[in-house]
Amino acid sequence: MAVFYAPQLLLREGRVLMQVCRPGYSQIFNMRLDGSDACPFTGAAEGVAYGFSQSPDGTRIAFHLASPRGYQIWTCDTEGNDRVLVAQNPDHLYFGPTWSPDGQWLLYQDCHHRTDPGHDWSDLRLSRADGSAHRMLTTGQAMWFAASYGYPGNRGGGSNGPGWTQDGQILFPRRLPDARVPWQYQDQRPDTDHFNREFTPEQAQGGTEICRLEPATGAVTVLTSSNPPVWDFRACESPDGRLIAFCRAETGGVPGLWVMRPDGSDQRLLTRGLDDTGADHPRWLPRRNASP
Repeated sequence: MAVFYAPQLLLREGRVLMQVCRPGYSQIFNMRLDGSDACPFTGAAEGVAYGFSQSPDGTRIAFHLASPRGYQIWTCDTEGNDRVLVAQNPDHLYFGPTWSPDGQWLLYQDCHHRTDPGHDWSDLRLSRADGSAHRMLTTGQAMWFAASYGYPGNRGGGSNGPGWTQDGQILFPRRLPDARVPWQYQDQRPDTDHFNREFTPEQAQGGTEICRLEPATGAVTVLTSSNPPVWDFRACESPDGRLIAFCRAETGGVPGLWVMRPDGSDQRLLTRGLDDTGADHPRWLPRRNASP
């Protein structure tokens, strides 16, 4: 029986949330970094839990659960106990919760999957960690959710997620009006795999732009804009707040890794990856403290 392990979230005090996958199901365990003292964090038959985020004070975990009743948002303590259901609706795919810098809010996505089986687009929502004070931050499925880029023989993708800035604002890739990706989901086929796509660049149009959203007022500031349009995504702010890294792909092309100032100025390409085959999923590393 094949079993594999996928680390999900590094916790404090030398522990990790680990996904243990067996044929037909997966389960999350809280364990030491050496694999010992493995304690169940989720049940074996409740669904697939992923998209984990730890609260700033380290006491609570947020995640989404792909369950038989749809994609749900939950919080719990670091042992998987004291669970709170934050959001659930079978007509909505709730995805990727992240804590605000002050630990007071959860930001997550809302995809209308029944009319968008390819999960291309979503809206942004906020809730308190106890499931109260729900707020819609965008409408019209404004965010690019299921990134799809490249060309046959060199195709990539993966779910986009919004990101918080140090001052409590939100970075996200906003779709241009009537934007259409070159990799189109083939919903006429019998399976329901949203990765089932066909390359149709002649049908593509528009693109996306990185925006900064102020959650208190709903004000949106556009940081990137291109003519002709391109697909900007995966924006994440550096720990010191001085730069934003993001990916940019032309229609039918692979992404490059770019950086810019927080106001969108000084945009520059860093790399298109090994042999120009693409660069994706940027992450900032914390600076090591200098030795005394």
